[in-house]
Amino acid sequence: MTQPPHDEPTAAGPDELREQVEQTREELGQTVEALAAKTDVKARAQDKAAEVKEQVGTKAGELKEQAAVKAGELKAKAADLAHQAQDRLPDPVKDKAVQAAGQARAKAAQAGQVWQEKAPDPVRQKTAQGAQLARDNRTVLLAAAGVALVAWLACRRRKG
Repeated sequence: MTQPPHDEPTAAGPDELREQVEQTREELGQTVEALAAKTDVKARAQDKAAEVKEQVGTKAGELKEQAAVKAGELKAKAADLAHQAQDRLPDPVKDKAVQAAGQARAKAAQAGQVWQEKAPDPVRQKTAQGAQLARDNRTVLLAAAGVALVAWLACRRRKG
């Protein structure tokens, strides 16, 4: 056993010595536990993985929020550009477009009826699933359409 430092008093009696030994054992046990924790690579890796997972989740939430905001901005811009384009159209062209849209709706309804009568069941089910997926992701589709419209208008302006 080593000698105690000169500034630390030695034990006055056997009870005090036992108490000092017990305290030293506790400190040594804590030191051993700390060293064991540092050498437990698997536990440290799991802790780091959990930390990274939490950071990724937080970042993903932030990015999702930013994407939603951007999609809203693009949607508003696309709607504005569509209104501007619509305002520039002469009335006869607008009337013709409305008439063509009505005819297209009627033909689409007729085609839908023929489809329901003649298409095989598995094909109709897959088509219904695709339509539902499109309805569920309407915001993404509208944002993509808005981007396509803006790109088309930009290209058209450059050529004209």
